[in-house]
Amino acid sequence: MSYDYSEFAKKASEFVEQIGEEAKKAAKDVGPILSDLAEKAKPAVESIKEKATPVFYDVTSSFSEKPHLNTSDISRDAFMLKGKLSTQGYDWWWHSFTGTHSKTGEQKAFFVEYFVINPGLAEDEPVFGQFPENIQNGKKPSYVMIKAGAWGKNAKQIHRFFSFKDVTITPGAPYSLTASDCYASEGRITGSVNVSEEEKTAHPEWMSDVGRMKWSLSVDKKTAYNVGYGASRPVRDAAAFEMYWHAEGMKTEYSGTVEYNGELYYVSPESSFGYADKNWGADFTSPWIWLSSWDITSNNTGERLKNTVFDIGGGRPAVLGMKLENKLLGAIVYEGQEIEFNFSKAWMNPKTRFKCYETDEEVVWHIEQENTAFVMQTSIHCRKEDMLLINYEAPNGTKKHNRLWNGGNGEGTIRLYRKDRGERILLDVLTVKHAGCEWGTFSE
Repeated sequence: MSYDYSEFAKKASEFVEQIGEEAKKAAKDVGPILSDLAEKAKPAVESIKEKATPVFYDVTSSFSEKPHLNTSDISRDAFMLKGKLSTQGYDWWWHSFTGTHSKTGEQKAFFVEYFVINPGLAEDEPVFGQFPENIQNGKKPSYVMIKAGAWGKNAKQIHRFFSFKDVTITPGAPYSLTASDCYASEGRITGSVNVSEEEKTAHPEWMSDVGRMKWSLSVDKKTAYNVGYGASRPVRDAAAFEMYWHAEGMKTEYSGTVEYNGELYYVSPESSFGYADKNWGADFTSPWIWLSSWDITSNNTGERLKNTVFDIGGGRPAVLGMKLENKLLGAIVYEGQEIEFNFSKAWMNPKTRFKCYETDEEVVWHIEQENTAFVMQTSIHCRKEDMLLINYEAPNGTKKHNRLWNGGNGEGTIRLYRKDRGERILLDVLTVKHAGCEWGTFSE
């Protein structure tokens, strides 16, 4: 039997031709739309590419470099508020240490901070974001704030403000900042603050307590916590993170004097238990966690360890606009052995669990960190009566953290383990005192 396919072929040909005509028509209508969308998307694509490329380049290159955590890098202490951060950014140099009363021998923990916000918006006088008229008009803060004070009973934070126009900051490294008698550099800090009861009442926008303090101290940074590529030059240039951190002196020895509310304190290197770090960025993290100390005693020997220091910080970092939950950076130098728990170093297989909370009388931190070889369990507590609720304005003019607990008299323990074929072998139980500590969250 034979079949005539000519009619079928004719209709098939007509059908294909019809589809072709419809396709041409659709392409004619849709083509300009797709082209327009591609053109509009191009800046966003280029922006993502520009930001992501140095991040991924730095990540991959770091696998071959892998610098030690105790690697000094004073370029990270340089002034960072350039470009976009000049009008939407903060930068600070933080110092904390312990002094001894000149007559009674009583110890007291102090802090000094040199804080800069939105220098690109500077006016002849400091601009306060919390000033009622500025809140109403959405005006951003711009000033240099010298924050100084003490922890312990009746903890105080005392603020002094300058317009950025009245401050000199050396570009590049090593950094220096000069504002009247206030000065900060890698090797020295000096200055004074003084707020009266009348000034506090008249200026609530200062966010300050009443008191006065004067200091003159040499700074000797012994051990650094370098977080690696997360705060390196390419990642900084890409503005990849919302908040950056570098602890050039997680162990710092201070020497000099402090006058606090009329009382004289001497600060000596071996008992200063000092700490110096740097934070900068476009916004603050929430939750906000910080713990550090080098007043550490070994349970194995019963003696204070002279070459041991730890540092933990972070909470919820944002990278390229994405929030990373429950991420901390942590490190301990245990009698010279460097151990790090860094969420940004994937080859370490880092894991972190933490629980921080308030009781009626204390703030409490429970943090467990591990990598491929070690586990560190840190438990610290600090009495609220020895702490203060530290005040900062965010670069956008809001005051986000209204319950950010800050102290310098934390105590507790660290349990340090070594991993061996799936088992945890206890290396030491460390008793911690004079711990710097911070905890707070805000609603977004």
